[in-house]
Amino acid sequence: MASFDGEGLRMRVVVTDAEVTLADVLSLRLAVDRPLKPGMELVLRHRATGVERQIALSAAGVEVRDAALAVSLSPLTLTSGRWDAYLGDEEGRTRIRSVDPGFSLDHLDTYALSRRTLAYRAYRTRNGFLALKICAAEPAAEVRAVWFREGRFEVTGLLAYTGLDDDDSRHEATLSLHRSGPAQAPDRPGGDTGEGAAETTVAAVATVQGVRFHAAVSLVDVVAADPEGAGTWEPSLEVEGVPAPLRLASRLDDVDGKRRRLHYPAMRVDGVPVRPCYTADDELRIEVGV
Repeated sequence: MASFDGEGLRMRVVVTDAEVTLADVLSLRLAVDRPLKPGMELVLRHRATGVERQIALSAAGVEVRDAALAVSLSPLTLTSGRWDAYLGDEEGRTRIRSVDPGFSLDHLDTYALSRRTLAYRAYRTRNGFLALKICAAEPAAEVRAVWFREGRFEVTGLLAYTGLDDDDSRHEATLSLHRSGPAQAPDRPGGDTGEGAAETTVAAVATVQGVRFHAAVSLVDVVAADPEGAGTWEPSLEVEGVPAPLRLASRLDDVDGKRRRLHYPAMRVDGVPVRPCYTADDELRIEVGV
């Protein structure tokens, strides 16, 4: 097959329905101007590296029915990143257009209930083409809402990729805010600054029912814990039955780059400005005195 993009194959291909199922199968329904013929391939190309995976439409694990495809993604050993989709044959290939966003927010929530190694998501690019987004599926506390009220920081959300059941069972949990400061200087000859950095922590009991969580921390306590210091506090959630603390993040939606897109107003606590913000990879932070 030709190795260049978007030329050679004289065929109009538009995805009208795209979804990655709970079993990590890419399910596509296509509108084509002529039938798919033997020898055609679905080509997935990594946008950053150019690495390709070519899937013959007659291969095992691929079903073709009335211009519909079902491709199991796990055996393809796809790596993290964004993969663009093409349809091709010996004449060349054409990039696949899409009129379907590729996912719903409810489906993303359901998909995140299972413990996974990689998370696959079909989506429509800004230019209207089909692509896959693949990322590591690390357990996390997915943030749904953040607000300051009555001197408290409150957050609600969903436990993602933990494998916990979405039921009414309750789990003991603790929300902690951590702030790393400069290294402490112990009383040692020669003025050794010691190892590591001092960490300040403020914690509060959280509520977890099934995979839904709610927590609130007193901002008065946060400011009082380090009254002279300005900096950024990192929240984490410890949940019974989950082996490691969960970072608070917001990734199960269609808004990437929240640090640029979401700007919260500051609240003053004892005269100190406090506001939530996001990192470059969409993890939640609390800025105090910044």
